[in-house]
Amino acid sequence: MLIDELRQELPDARLVEDPEVAAGFVHDEAEWAPHGSPCAVVRPRTAEEVRTIVRACLRHGVPLVTRGAGTGLSGGANAVEGCVVLSTEHMNAIHEIDPVERLAVVGPGVVNDDLRAACAEHGLWYPPDPASAPWSTIGGNVATNAGGLCCVKYGVTRDYVLGLEVVTGTGELVRLGRRTAKGVAGYDLAGLMVGSEGTLGVITEITVRLRPLREPERTVAGYFSSVVDAGRAVAAVGAAGLTPSALELIDRHCLAAVDKWKNMGLSVDADVVLLGRTDAPGPAGEQEAARMLACFEEAGATWAAQSTDQEEADALFDARRLAYPALERLGPVLTEDVCVPKAAVPEMLARIERAATRHDTLIANIAHAGDGNLHPLLITPPGDSEARERAQAAFHEIIADAIALGGTVTGEHGVGLLKRDGLARELPAPVIDMHHAIKKALDPQGILNPGKVVPESAREDHAD
Repeated sequence: MLIDELRQELPDARLVEDPEVAAGFVHDEAEWAPHGSPCAVVRPRTAEEVRTIVRACLRHGVPLVTRGAGTGLSGGANAVEGCVVLSTEHMNAIHEIDPVERLAVVGPGVVNDDLRAACAEHGLWYPPDPASAPWSTIGGNVATNAGGLCCVKYGVTRDYVLGLEVVTGTGELVRLGRRTAKGVAGYDLAGLMVGSEGTLGVITEITVRLRPLREPERTVAGYFSSVVDAGRAVAAVGAAGLTPSALELIDRHCLAAVDKWKNMGLSVDADVVLLGRTDAPGPAGEQEAARMLACFEEAGATWAAQSTDQEEADALFDARRLAYPALERLGPVLTEDVCVPKAAVPEMLARIERAATRHDTLIANIAHAGDGNLHPLLITPPGDSEARERAQAAFHEIIADAIALGGTVTGEHGVGLLKRDGLARELPAPVIDMHHAIKKALDPQGILNPGKVVPESAREDHAD
């Protein structure tokens, strides 16, 4: 029996025996994504222990689902029935920070903000900063190719992964990628693992690229009477050739939810807040902030200014990070993650508003607006099944609209379970077949996170 084998082969305390404790590992934050009941939950501490677990699952033909901190929003880490859930939370050592090569080597369970704090002690910076950075882990960020507030200028997780240690679907422990600044030997297998959501291997160690610490940022805030006007300001910033270090949108529903929870008083003066930042040094930063302010004003801001109070500016960005948990307090939240070209942001926001009206659904909007990554948040009253059906219809309509505008179904949250149908609509059948071929090659028995990301049959999904 698999459980007996794991109990025998792993050190003490690796196997979670308490059902109440194990229940906390069965799903991520995608409340509407289905999940099953695992036969076991394990918390390894070394790569060798991970390999032992994978090989045991292979021998018994049992699915394996890898999980980080469980902050995902697509159901990618949800248990499938009868699986083993492998939590990387105890693989949380920062093994190395190299100031000369500007890299760090970490376990997958290292929390994003902990790595950033450790790097800062060396005058270095790890840029990817999802809103969940205080809780999410680097392994989970790699698995979903997470982005964040500053990725409009500095890119997403994939841009910072140099190398990986991985246990494959055949039970081999391998190293992929490099530590050098350059390297083009062979296929980019490390890059292939980034964003694969645990379907191609179990990541046991990560080598990431670092940057020098930034200059202090300047913040520009603008109030708008509609999300469409704010979207026009986003398009104007892009048209002006500016690359802000952040450009974030928060609508009135999010502001009201944050105010109700934290009493920050943000929803009194604005229906929509657009927050821009620049970290360009010296006069160049002043000029970029001034040009961004002009874009806000020309797009119809009811008020706009460059902040001179750093605490006030930081509070506005704190509100942006608090928006999702604040909305969760109102009821079940179905989170979108579409990304469209910057020029299409105003039209996409208008379509989201029309979907909300058409389906009688409360949709709040937060967005990494500077790179077109929008997060409509669909909220329903607890226990209202009809409202949930309407919200799901709006969810699928938003996906279709994003694709129609030349966008994608996910900018940073991953496909998981919630976006598999959307992926089938976005990618042509031959490309989905390529996904299946890669999955078959690296996970021939199909035990790694089965049923996630790639639709079961590309040809059937595209038959219509």
